[in-house]
Amino acid sequence: MKNFKINLALIFAITISLNSISAQLQIEKAFPNLSFTQPVDIQSPQDGSNRIFVLSQPGIIYSFNNDANVAEPNVFLDLTNQVLSGGEQGLLGLAFHPDYSNNGYFFVNYTRSNPRRTVVSRFKVSDTNVNEADPNSELVLMEVNQPFSNHNGGQIAFGEDGYLYISFGDGGSGGDPQGHGQNRQTLLGSIARIDIDNTSGNLNYSIPADNPYVDNSNGWQEEIYAFGLRNVWRFSFDPITNNLWAADVGQNSWEEIDLIKNGGNYGWKIMEGNHCYSPSSNCDQTGLELPVWEYGRSEGVSITGGYVYRGNNAEEIKAKYI
Repeated sequence: MKNFKINLALIFAITISLNSISAQLQIEKAFPNLSFTQPVDIQSPQDGSNRIFVLSQPGIIYSFNNDANVAEPNVFLDLTNQVLSGGEQGLLGLAFHPDYSNNGYFFVNYTRSNPRRTVVSRFKVSDTNVNEADPNSELVLMEVNQPFSNHNGGQIAFGEDGYLYISFGDGGSGGDPQGHGQNRQTLLGSIARIDIDNTSGNLNYSIPADNPYVDNSNGWQEEIYAFGLRNVWRFSFDPITNNLWAADVGQNSWEEIDLIKNGGNYGWKIMEGNHCYSPSSNCDQTGLELPVWEYGRSEGVSITGGYVYRGNNAEEIKAKYI
């Protein structure tokens, strides 16, 4: 990611080829009067308020009414004094509790310094103002040390099972020098899944009973849902099938899209996409989940990831992962 300032939902003309049928789709400028510094995520609390929330990488969450004429966003929460931002670091993920309209809980994923680490926390909306969060309500759920400044993952989202899913990059640098991707004793290089509605022991959450490594005797992290991932910057759930789609950023040659399964090993750094990486040939692919799609760097660079479109305004892309 690079520092940038953009108008939200800039107009683009994109050409899509689907089953040998080409169609022109225009993406409209949804909020022409709004702009944000380094926006990295957009979410809705699904609380009936018709509000939209935008995440700014330096550490601010903005909210505004879902109205094309809205002129100015509201600062919902300012965490700039505690967020380590720059490069791939910063305030990276936001998820609202499925029962947000009743409990006011929401969750964030951000990087912090001294030591450099990923923090996943719960906050609560103010008791007196629905357009402001209570900055003193932070409950830290998880902290994971980050050896390098890149590959922080950052996505958090609730599945239909009510559990919170969290993506962690492999710890950074290049080529996974510390071997985190295939090391289940660390959360780095994984997608974790936790139950935030219950606690266990000294944890501010509990481990779902069907997580793949519950009660293992190998020292593997029980929060792990899937591993062998390099840097899943964004993932999403198909609202119809509940399939978990992840976009995993490649090393130098191949970008990949994965369908994430409980307990799946997605191969990094044995493989980059469908190709051997370490070793560079004749790698052992036993038990690995290969991507459903890949593309080379001649077609594009780091994959961002998106959503399976289930709307009714663009039949050309309906039920497609965009």
